[in-house]
Amino acid sequence: MSQAVKLLQKMRRNPRDWRIEEFETIADRFGIRVRKTGGSHAVFFHEASGRSLSVPARKPIKPIYVQAFLAMLDELGANDEQA
Repeated sequence: MSQAVKLLQKMRRNPRDWRIEEFETIADRFGIRVRKTGGSHAVFFHEASGRSLSVPARKPIKPIYVQAFLAMLDELGANDEQA
């Protein structure tokens, strides 16, 4: 099981106290690109679906953004068992 899948499982169990680097690890594994322009947010986007999500890059990331990120993954068909 990859590190990204383990992180995703932990994120689903507890949506509190996550860092943007952990979002990036999961996003990379599931084909979601990240755009950081030096501002206060990172934008996660999936080119094929056109879906995007802007997340504040400060720590810790609030649970509402974690839930939105998980919803984005669910819409894209990402699941916890993918290797």
